[in-house]
Amino acid sequence: MKAPNAGHRGRRSFTGRRAFPLPGGKMAQTASSTSVDDIAARIPDGCRLAMPADYAGVSMAMVPALLHSAPRHLALIGVPTGGLAFDILIGAGMVTSVETSAISLGEAGGAPCFMRAIATGSIRIQDSTCPAVHAGLMAAQKGAPFTTLRGLIGTDVLQHRSDWRVMQNPFSEAPDPVVAIPALHPDVSLFHAPMADRDGNVWIGRRRELAAMAYASKQTYVTVERIVDRDFMEDELTAAGVLPALYVDGIARAEKGARPYGLWGEYGADTAQLLRYAQMAKTEQGFTQWIEEAFQ
Repeated sequence: MKAPNAGHRGRRSFTGRRAFPLPGGKMAQTASSTSVDDIAARIPDGCRLAMPADYAGVSMAMVPALLHSAPRHLALIGVPTGGLAFDILIGAGMVTSVETSAISLGEAGGAPCFMRAIATGSIRIQDSTCPAVHAGLMAAQKGAPFTTLRGLIGTDVLQHRSDWRVMQNPFSEAPDPVVAIPALHPDVSLFHAPMADRDGNVWIGRRRELAAMAYASKQTYVTVERIVDRDFMEDELTAAGVLPALYVDGIARAEKGARPYGLWGEYGADTAQLLRYAQMAKTEQGFTQWIEEAFQ
């Protein structure tokens, strides 16, 4: 079976991965086991860093490690939205731009550091929509330079995206405008999942947007609750919900690694902590105090 975007992914470097033989003499690649600090060290200045929405497996375990390694000028991509992790990195002064359809703390309210940064002009926002973010990732996955959407026609969002183009549908003789969305290629995708197996396959269940992120990205790192001693690909109940190790560059075990967010099938969100952050981060002093208390 041909893996999605195998041609594109095959041009990537798999430095640090362990190879194992497959039938017919082919070689597959399995992600290396590592630590959150090691992953953070692999995220360079200027990285286009993609992370998922708060319900899809945010690797909050990576946030203190990133604060410690302190890469600069990050270009964050919310798939399709951003939340607490984005707000913290923005508050720490590590972010230059954000491409997303929204940044908020959900029921806890607005994202205070993001709102301050927008008000002061310290970051650049590329306003998008949920379908446009996913469309850009799908184009990258398929090796296409762009894909098209109709729903953006007539919106204010379109007026502020000079990288999007309105074009005529080449298969229609009547006027039929569509919007061309360029392929979205993150440098690194980062998320948290319940588990990985001994060969580096990551179980993502029905969160297929996590697979789209990985297929489109140059590198993908995952934190997991646990690593199990079996092969997900051999089990009909898990195989369909697996991101193959071929698309994963490193895995770190981080128990409760999504907290204070929840993780599907594992644990719920710590709403009190999210509300506390939303209140404290309204001031820079309060933001610093929350970081010190939460991550020290």
